[in-house]
Amino acid sequence: MKISKKVSGVEYAIRDIVSAAKDLEKQGRTIDYLNIGDPAQYGFHPPENVKQAFIDAIKKDQNYYSASEGIQELRTAIAKKENLKGLSIGADDVLVTNGVSEGLDMIMSSIVEEGDEVLLPGPYYPPYASYIRLHGGIPIEFSVDLENSTPDIADIKSKITPKTVAICLISPNNPTGAVFEEDSLKKLIDVANENNLYIICDEIYDQIVFDKKFVGIGKVAGNSPVIILNGFSKVHLMSGWRIGYIAFNSSPQLAPIREHLPKLARVRISTNHPVQYAALESLRGPQEYISEFVSELKKHRDLVVKRLNSMPGISCSNPKGAFYVFPKIENNPFKSDKEFVLNLLKSKGVLAVHGSGFGTKYGSGYFRLVFLPNMEKLNSALDKIEDFVCSYKP
Repeated sequence: MKISKKVSGVEYAIRDIVSAAKDLEKQGRTIDYLNIGDPAQYGFHPPENVKQAFIDAIKKDQNYYSASEGIQELRTAIAKKENLKGLSIGADDVLVTNGVSEGLDMIMSSIVEEGDEVLLPGPYYPPYASYIRLHGGIPIEFSVDLENSTPDIADIKSKITPKTVAICLISPNNPTGAVFEEDSLKKLIDVANENNLYIICDEIYDQIVFDKKFVGIGKVAGNSPVIILNGFSKVHLMSGWRIGYIAFNSSPQLAPIREHLPKLARVRISTNHPVQYAALESLRGPQEYISEFVSELKKHRDLVVKRLNSMPGISCSNPKGAFYVFPKIENNPFKSDKEFVLNLLKSKGVLAVHGSGFGTKYGSGYFRLVFLPNMEKLNSALDKIEDFVCSYKP
């Protein structure tokens, strides 16, 4: 039977790699899962007031379809949050989605046609390339200096063609933890404006930063065609509840997409209704749990970076945000970074993600680890990685 050729370009290395671990578990092996950035799976949960808001919404029978754009109170609260980061928008500029992934799909389906190109920071979060390909587009990676968290502006300019429609940013970045600073964001805005391109900025890790205060793209957006993606899975620890949003900057250039994209929201009916009240409470309620979460993660980051850099054949830049490290495999004795990851799994039972799963141009030769597990589990997994890299001969 026929299958669409578009799905052949869809892949998600972070979850695709799990099948190999499950096969080992069936053989009785114990696996250290360091592949998925899900705080809830590692003991970080929403506070009780947020859980209660979800429960109360269900008990109040708010279980029907919500407005397709999201409930008004939540959209207002989201606009307030984004305005504190530099935008000047209202509730009508916000559309609530079933996670950032749905928002990303809606945006790509709205702006990408067959053969169009979208620039992505290399390495990038895999669904970006998959959704671009699904809608007939071509993902193009641009270079990022991981040590200094700076995009290569010259490289970006060299890769813009008449087919380019957008520049995507992920800051803080998954998988590298790079965080773009104000000067870099301004340069990217200027490049986009010079070439009449959308800027799509994913800021889902916006409050998970370790060394400097986060600067959102809203601070330098002006009236540029900036579209922000964000959600509640990471900072607010609500991953399994699947809620995110799109925020449109107040730009005349965004008028066509603002008119047509909401039609996709209506076609899919609505976002989960009761969870929107939990998201609202997570914005309005006490915020101390976020700073506690980030403070704990900084300890994890420091441990993992120090230990990885002490291992022979491994070098690791210092992530400025999010909860991932992206170490480089020096003198890899295996055929590829994926072979390295699979051999680490088979030998030591530690599941990482191969760097090429985040883009072959700039991800190859690396692997990604999540540093969400507690310190004891992290040290244990790092011991196994160290044993592994010390056991082979480069």
